[in-house]
Amino acid sequence: MSSPATSEPTKTKPTVLVVDDEAGPRDALKVILRPFFNIRSADNAKAALEILNEQPIDLITLDQKLPDRQGMDLLQDIKHSHTDVEVIIITGYGSLKSAMEGIRHGAAGYLLKPFNVTELITLINQTLEKKQRLDFIRNFLRTTPDLWGSEQESVHAWQALKAGYFAIAKNTQSDAVLQHENQDLLPLLSDLLEAKDRQLLNHSSRVSFYATLMANRLNLTIAEQKSLAMGAFLHDIGKTSLASYRFSDDQSLPSGEAISCKEHPDRGAHMILPLGFPAEVGQIVSYHHERWDGQGYPHGLQGDGIPLLARIVSIAQTFDHLTAETPGRSPLCVDDAIRRISLQSHTHFDPMLTDLFTRVVNECKASLPAMAIAAATTSVPES
Repeated sequence: MSSPATSEPTKTKPTVLVVDDEAGPRDALKVILRPFFNIRSADNAKAALEILNEQPIDLITLDQKLPDRQGMDLLQDIKHSHTDVEVIIITGYGSLKSAMEGIRHGAAGYLLKPFNVTELITLINQTLEKKQRLDFIRNFLRTTPDLWGSEQESVHAWQALKAGYFAIAKNTQSDAVLQHENQDLLPLLSDLLEAKDRQLLNHSSRVSFYATLMANRLNLTIAEQKSLAMGAFLHDIGKTSLASYRFSDDQSLPSGEAISCKEHPDRGAHMILPLGFPAEVGQIVSYHHERWDGQGYPHGLQGDGIPLLARIVSIAQTFDHLTAETPGRSPLCVDDAIRRISLQSHTHFDPMLTDLFTRVVNECKASLPAMAIAAATTSVPES
């Protein structure tokens, strides 16, 4: 990926595709951005996809209303087929709901017309800096299987990953990442999930949110609550090791998951072992697909033999798979999802926790979708 925006001739300019059906705004954007970027333009979705398929594009500015389809539909196609291309929505027809929808479907930012030029340039630069980090991680995942290898291999791989990741952050002066460098790995872990699939990051964030809704009802210690939030956030980190994984291919229930995905709990547990998290975090990653009746995987644990926090995350992640609005999947309403989960009490799920989760969800059902979306756009759980 080329470097973030700069007007210095010695730097390779990133390429920005401007997609807008109106000539005036499209030409204005081209004039504003041309000193900093190589510019391509399209006035409809079909032309935009043709350009994407023919030449490398770093970032797209996307109008929400296009003559041949909605910009939000085009966004989903872009993120499905060109996952490494970043998108910023620029529209005169915006609302909070459409902004949240855009972010949920993978947009890096959202601006309303008329926009502030300085704000636009800053947002593009920040997005391209993030793209550099994500591209580095994507390449690392493709070329370094040691990350989920033996403990010694994983230790060395994490050292290399952290060194490269924070070097990019220093070069691009990404303060949001650097402030955590000597404290924790949350920005790196968040980017790791997003580099594999933005929907995987959103799912992980929502599952952490749903799991922590139950924490106060179970008299968990502060340490256990922190482990629950982090373990829920990382429960699917092993899926970053699967070469052809897409979140949209995940099934609604654990029993329906693809065979290739069944490696991810053990791989995830191996991956995070060198990071020094409490044992409970690793247990969540290892055991969140175990079933109350012993028919789960990867170890066939049963009943109370499954750690409590893993049992909580098992319910939370299933609820999200059932209710989340994701490409290619029709979500259930909250009532239907709870009904589906309740039917699997005593088989898939701990019956006591199932009853508790049902009560908690019913108590905050009216505000639950908005809170879950907010959790996904925040991405990183509090520690």
